[in-house]
Amino acid sequence: MQKAIIYFLYKAGSNFRFRLLLLAALGIAFLLLRSSTLMDRAYYKISATPEDRGAAIVTADIFGDRFTQVKYLNQNWTAADSLWFYNTTQGSDLLPYDFFLHLEQPKSAGLFRSAENMNRYRYLPQTATSDNPDALPVGMVADEYQGKKYMGFTCAACHTSQINYNGTAVRIDGGPGAADMDAFMNDLAAALAATRDEPAKRERFFAAVRKGGAYSNDKAIADDLQIYALRMEAYNFFNDSKSPYGYARLDAFGRIYNRVLEHVLSPEALREVLVDALPPAETTALLAKLAPVLTSENRDHLMERLVAQLDVPQRRVLRDKVFNSPDAPVSYPFLWDIPRHDYVQWNGIGANAGVGPIGRNAGEVIGVFGTLDWAQKKGWTISSVIGGQGFGDTHVSFQSSVDVHNLRKLEDRLWSLQSPAWDDAVAKAGLPAIDKSRAGRGERLFAKYCAECHAEIDRASDDRRVVAHMDKVAEVKTDPKMADNSVDYTGYSGIFRNMYSKNSVGAILLNTKAPVAAILTNATQNVVATPDPDKWFFTRAADWFIDLYDEYTQNKIKPSVKSGKYTPDSTAAPYESLRAYKGRSLNGIWATAPYLHNGSVPTLYDLLLPAAERPEVFMVGSRELDAKKVGFKHGEREYDGFLFDTAKPSNSNAGHEYGAAEMSEADRWDLVEYLKTL
Repeated sequence: MQKAIIYFLYKAGSNFRFRLLLLAALGIAFLLLRSSTLMDRAYYKISATPEDRGAAIVTADIFGDRFTQVKYLNQNWTAADSLWFYNTTQGSDLLPYDFFLHLEQPKSAGLFRSAENMNRYRYLPQTATSDNPDALPVGMVADEYQGKKYMGFTCAACHTSQINYNGTAVRIDGGPGAADMDAFMNDLAAALAATRDEPAKRERFFAAVRKGGAYSNDKAIADDLQIYALRMEAYNFFNDSKSPYGYARLDAFGRIYNRVLEHVLSPEALREVLVDALPPAETTALLAKLAPVLTSENRDHLMERLVAQLDVPQRRVLRDKVFNSPDAPVSYPFLWDIPRHDYVQWNGIGANAGVGPIGRNAGEVIGVFGTLDWAQKKGWTISSVIGGQGFGDTHVSFQSSVDVHNLRKLEDRLWSLQSPAWDDAVAKAGLPAIDKSRAGRGERLFAKYCAECHAEIDRASDDRRVVAHMDKVAEVKTDPKMADNSVDYTGYSGIFRNMYSKNSVGAILLNTKAPVAAILTNATQNVVATPDPDKWFFTRAADWFIDLYDEYTQNKIKPSVKSGKYTPDSTAAPYESLRAYKGRSLNGIWATAPYLHNGSVPTLYDLLLPAAERPEVFMVGSRELDAKKVGFKHGEREYDGFLFDTAKPSNSNAGHEYGAAEMSEADRWDLVEYLKTL
């Protein structure tokens, strides 16, 4: 396709009729794209359910939570906008769709996807609607890629929250999710293994999947069952964080890094790993066994084909040499105003200018199991040139299931999302009204202790922008692990070896091993530059052209320097500014517990205490609001959730003690009251 475009451009330079044809083709492509966007919105207006948006009721669960009605706050989104956000694929392919529909839980015949089980992982249960006929939880959808149907995640799975108060649930679009994805993935692997290994489970599963019609025979089902059971087992093994994250946290970047490192690994790098790590005799025997795999012509999906041939000690060697431990879990960020930021993520790793938003979102889809059909091919294409691979004799095709077109539309939709307001929750869910005299005193305290890093904005202004105030870890003194990992983690550059990766101070030449931040930058750049293989030729060309054009030219956020007290990047340390954490506007902060980037402080009141007085252990998992302290029900061992221990690695609740020692008890309550108003 790309070479056809080059041909047209060449002809257009010397032939008037070809110029007209090219202009007409581009004009038609532009109109097709614009009309498809309008049709998307029209469809969801027609098919939208009532204001409950398909939310399911939970009468009681293991956390002691219960609610009899679901309310939505005014966040400048209609029911149609919410449903589009929940149900539009971004190209995530976790496992075959019919597998997910019929898979049983590891130790029972109950469906793995049952509302009760999904709620246990803290994914939000839904009822069946025309947009979600199988009643999957919020953010789990069908994706079709290369003629096959998968279940995958959308942004909504991790960025939709709920707060319960006196029997009423408040759903908040763009809020930080409460999911325990680590437990979900480990239990999913156990369910697949049990189905593969237990005859009764396997028979029931095969019968149900056959009825779905996607598989023609039992052998095809058995083959895929083995593939996905092994894939999930390997994923969990290579991403073992040594200690569970619990609810409402994930080391998303650590896992994204590892998925990229898995797919860029080259045979040459793998030989180096094995030679360095194993005894000579074992290395010789293993290399002989793997010889058919370790050829330069057979480099695609290398890791997946290797895992089946390695024993556990050899896999452990591979994990320790190739991958980095995803051991820095952080809270899921909240998404309102996210397209209006200059820099995003807890440590400002993502610039929002130019094509930054779709690159950021493409990285997220890579992390949540986008299919990565990266393969070495002859010649070059426009995509490989845009991706920085040059005009060589070969290039790597970055074909994938990542739906760049939907990612761009997702960012457009988020532009209008507003933060939730406490007063709205008072009216709709009966939260206690704000004490205005106390909040007035708190406003003065906010100006004194908070405003320097947390600028106030008008949540409804169309001109609002969010400037990230970056403070280096040594200044803010919170847990450094996430920031340090983003700078210090390296990996084998593999297929990117000898390419360049741009950063804020120039570009670095990727050696055998390179910063993973640089490798990820190149990977997302190439994925975004690669057209969608599943679309009709002209639609594919139109979407590809318009997506890149719009991101480069229509993005309202322009390149800018970072604000704050951080160590700037330099040629000697090109990623040093990432050893910092972001202070942002706090509108809607009342709905985002627990607090600090790693979720180590349960309530706003506790955050205003000196670190030594904050809770050292507390429960996580309940959605019941503590309206006084502003957080979730969290008393130690109060319910059967996850016990958060601040003494464990990456869980420190230290730092961010601005004014904590100076404020009186009354001051703290005044400031909490004011923070509710934001």
